[in-house]
Amino acid sequence: MVALQGGRGPGRDTLLAMASRLRHRGPDGEGVYLGARAGLAHRRLSIIDLESGDQPIHNEDRSVWVVFNGEIFNYLELRRELQAAGHRFYTRSDTEVIVHAYEAWGDDFVGHLNGQFAIALWDERAARLLLVRDRVGIVPLFYRKERQRLLFASEVKAMLAVTPESPRLHAPGLDQLMTFWSPVSPASLFEGVQEVSPGCMVVLEGDELRQRRYWDWEFPLRDDYLDGSEAALAEQLHELLVDATRLRLRSDVPVGAYLSGGLDSSVLVSLIHHHSDTPLRTFSIGFSDDAALDESDYQQEMVARLGTEHSRIQCRNRDIADRFVSAIWHTESPLLRTAPVPMGMLSGLVQAHGFKVVLTGEGADEVLGGYDIFKEAKIRRFWARDPDSGYRPALLKRLYPYLDLSRAQGLAYLKQFFGAGIDDPEQPGFSHLPRWNTTARCKEFFSDDLKGRLREDAMEVMGRSFPPEMARWHGFNRAQYIEAKSLMGGYLLCSQGDRMLMQHSVEGRFPFLDHRVIEFANRLHPKLKMKVLNEKYLLKKAMQRYLPERIVRRYKQPYRAPDIAAFFHEGQAPDYVEAMLAADAVRAAGYFDAGKVGRLVQKIRRGRAIGYKDNMALVGILSTQVWHELFVNGREGYFAPVVADRLGTQ
Repeated sequence: MVALQGGRGPGRDTLLAMASRLRHRGPDGEGVYLGARAGLAHRRLSIIDLESGDQPIHNEDRSVWVVFNGEIFNYLELRRELQAAGHRFYTRSDTEVIVHAYEAWGDDFVGHLNGQFAIALWDERAARLLLVRDRVGIVPLFYRKERQRLLFASEVKAMLAVTPESPRLHAPGLDQLMTFWSPVSPASLFEGVQEVSPGCMVVLEGDELRQRRYWDWEFPLRDDYLDGSEAALAEQLHELLVDATRLRLRSDVPVGAYLSGGLDSSVLVSLIHHHSDTPLRTFSIGFSDDAALDESDYQQEMVARLGTEHSRIQCRNRDIADRFVSAIWHTESPLLRTAPVPMGMLSGLVQAHGFKVVLTGEGADEVLGGYDIFKEAKIRRFWARDPDSGYRPALLKRLYPYLDLSRAQGLAYLKQFFGAGIDDPEQPGFSHLPRWNTTARCKEFFSDDLKGRLREDAMEVMGRSFPPEMARWHGFNRAQYIEAKSLMGGYLLCSQGDRMLMQHSVEGRFPFLDHRVIEFANRLHPKLKMKVLNEKYLLKKAMQRYLPERIVRRYKQPYRAPDIAAFFHEGQAPDYVEAMLAADAVRAAGYFDAGKVGRLVQKIRRGRAIGYKDNMALVGILSTQVWHELFVNGREGYFAPVVADRLGTQ
C-alpha cells in the first residue's frame, strides 16, 4: 500500500489484514515493512534460503525494499555478477538479487531476470513504486487506485479485506470472459481493480501511474526465421529445454513433477531423469467416473520406463461438485469449465506428500504449436483460398472425427460453424473466431440489465490489444500470440494453474515458458512447429530419443473434466447448486435472465443438455452466481457445509 496526496501512511493492522487473506500462498511466515508513505507485507512459502530469506528484503542502506511472489531461477549467476560489481548481500535468497539489480540497472533490471514473479519494489529516496509481473503471467498481481491510496496484492481478496464498500462486478470483464475465458488484460472481474499485465511494469511516481511493456511475444515480420537443418535446430531446442529444466530444479526443498501421460509432461519428466540428480517424484490424476477422460495407462507406461516414485489421485464427479465453491474462492473468477477443480485436488496430493514445488509441462502447446485450434486454423486458411469448396472444409473431419459428415446437413453445419471469417483469413483474430463465437453463446443468458451496462463489443476490445505489427506475421504465429495472451495467460496459468496450486501452498514451475525457449521457438518457421498436421514437430524430433513411440505418436488428448455430469446425477443436484440456480437467486444477482436459466436447468433434468454450449453455459452461470455470493454479498459462510477445502480465510 502507498499513500497518495492527502492520504495517511499505511498502518501495520491494515497490512496484516491484507496479508492474512493470502495465508494459503505463504503459510511459512509473515513480514512487514512500514515507511512514512509506503508499506509492504508478505506471506512466505519457504523454498530458497529457508533460514534467512524472510521478506521484505532491503538493499545495503535500506533505501530500497521489495516483496515478491515467485522465483528468480538465475539468481546464483546474478548474485555473482552483482557481488563482482561491489554489492553486498546479507541473505542467500533469490529475493535479494532484485534490490541490487534495481540499484545496478534501474528499471531495466527486469530484463536480467529469468523467472516467474510478481514484484512490488519501493524506492524510498525517489518515492516511487514498481509493480512488475513476469513475462507470460505465471504469477498474478493486482492493484486498485483509490482517492488517497494505492492498494496492490497477489489476489484481489487481500484488497477487499481493507475496502469498506462491497465490490461490484465489472460488467465488461464478464462479457469478455464469456467470449475469451478471461477478461482482456488489464481488466478484471472487479470494478476498479486492474491486473498488471504479463510482461509489464506499473510505476507510481507522485500520484501518477504509468504502465510500460518490457517484453512481449514477437515473431518475424517476413521470412526472417532461424537458419539451420531440422537436426541442428532440434538440438538447440533440446539444449534450451535441458537448461530451463535445470534452473527450475533449484530449490532448498524437494521438487516433484506432474505426469499426465501426454507428450509434454513425459518430455519434462524424461529431462529430469536424464539431466539431473533430482530423485524422480511424480503425481497424476485420474477420472473414475469417465474412462474417456482418464490417461492412467500412458502415465503408468512412463512410470515404468523411468522408475519414478509415483502417486495418483482419483477424481469422481461428486468431488468436483464438493470442491467447486472452493475453486471459485481461489480463482476469484467465474469459470466456463470445471477443469480447475481436479487440478486443485492434484496440488492437494502434492502437499499431502510433503512437496512444495512441482514442475509441469504447461506452455508447450502455445510455444511449439500443439493445439487443435492451430490445425483448425491451418485448414480454414486452406479452405479460404476456395470458399465454395466442399472438400476443403471436410478436412476438419481429421481433427474432429466424431462429427458426422456423411450427411449433407453435417457438412452444412461444419461450414456454418467453422466458416466464421472465411472471407478475410488475414484478419488478426481469424484463427479464434469459431471458438469465440461458440463461447459467446453463453451470453444469450445475460439479463437485459447486464446487457445495458455493456458499451463495447468484446471482440473490438480484444482487437485493440493486438500489436500493430501483428498483421505482418504469419497466420500461424498470429494464432500463437492470441492463444498465449488470452486463454493461456488469463485462464490456464491463472484459474487452472497458479490459483489451484497455491490453494494448497504449492509452487508450479514451467520450463517450456522460459523466455529463452519462447524467443527461440518464435523464430522457428511454422512448418517446424506443425508439419502438415503433425503438431509440435520439432519438439518430438528433439525428444524422441527419450520417449516410447506410443507417447510420441499418440493423438493429443486435451485435459478435460466432467461438467454437467458433476452437478446433476439423475436430474438431482446438490443443495447449493439448486439454491444458486433458483429463479429468485438469479434475479437477485441480476446478471442472467432467470427464465432462460430455468429452461436450461429443466433441459438438464430431462437429460437433453449434452452439448458444448450447454456445458459451458451451466458452469459459467453457476460459477458466476457462486462468485457473486462469495465476493459481492460476502457470504463465505453460506457454503460452509459443501466446501471440501478450506476457503483460506484465516
